[in-house]
Amino acid sequence: MLELFFDLVFVAALALTSRTLAQRLDWIGAFETVVLLTAIWWVWAATALATELQYPGRSSVFVVTLWVMFGTILMAGALPGAFAEHGLVFAGAYVAIQLGRGTFLVAALGGRMGQQCSGRFMFWFAVSAVPWLAGAFVSGTPRGLLWTAALAVDYAAAWLRYPTPRVGRLPTSRYAVAADHLAERYQQIFTLALGDLILVITLTYATHDLTIERTAALLVGFTATVLLWQTYVHRAGALLKAAIEASRDPGGFVRSVPNTHLLMVAGVVAASASFEVVITDPTEVTSPWLAGALLGGFALFLLGRARFEYEVFSRVSPSRLVGLLVLAVVGPVLVLTPALLAGLTATLVLAAVAVADSIRAHGNPPEPTMPST
Repeated sequence: MLELFFDLVFVAALALTSRTLAQRLDWIGAFETVVLLTAIWWVWAATALATELQYPGRSSVFVVTLWVMFGTILMAGALPGAFAEHGLVFAGAYVAIQLGRGTFLVAALGGRMGQQCSGRFMFWFAVSAVPWLAGAFVSGTPRGLLWTAALAVDYAAAWLRYPTPRVGRLPTSRYAVAADHLAERYQQIFTLALGDLILVITLTYATHDLTIERTAALLVGFTATVLLWQTYVHRAGALLKAAIEASRDPGGFVRSVPNTHLLMVAGVVAASASFEVVITDPTEVTSPWLAGALLGGFALFLLGRARFEYEVFSRVSPSRLVGLLVLAVVGPVLVLTPALLAGLTATLVLAAVAVADSIRAHGNPPEPTMPST
């Protein structure tokens, strides 16, 4: 229940990320959204791993969870102005979350192994804190570049298993301990991430006149949400836990799952921003940026889902690749059509992928997970 409570904070953060993108659908808005989303996501992913490695039932983990929750609320509140006047609040909250979590765990844990584990995390977050805080004191492109460099340090350190002077890398055996429950955490956070889409389309619909066109757009957005959930849970999503258990390298699996899920969550964020625009004015002509965000969001989801499927089954369903191809082809066609038609077309592509999944699975026994190499 504590984990579910913790994850709810990120629904609000993702919704604010989507709304920020919807208000600026251009190159700058897209870049800023990517930076902000990857920062929010890494707070969740790093905290999920750190707390799993330290046994979630401990009272120290409870305190750390509350610390991260409040810090995330601060980040979410500063998010719309993170590249303007609220940059220091956003970056300062991020650094305080990551370093504060590690500091508390090192002080609270008695075992040498647990302290070394948290110490590795602290070392690398201290390194990335420099560009994070430096970026908060500049503006424009320099801020974006410094924060991008900070995120590159954070993600690369995790992929390399946090190599730290004197104590070395995080042992792969530690990942194996956390792998089992982390599978459930990722299933849960993606399902809750769809709450971003539900929240955004509902709030957008509620703040405008309830016309037939907007009601139709709301129905399309809700249908897209259902299809995203259905496509995610189909086989690979349901078998993630078994796949990790069967993997020859649980550590590699645990390190790659955050990135595949980041792609899928990014797709949800882009779809949420797109449907906010569609519901606001469903008869407005579809701009190239709206088409790119809408179709690109679904493409990101399918790309992450294809990689996810490969991790579980060591193969990719043709429907994923065909769906990506169709999204790329229809993009130029949908420009200058009504926004509602663009949303409906993108949703129909996702529906075709879901139908192909159902046809392929009909009458077939559940597929065994393939050991990852």
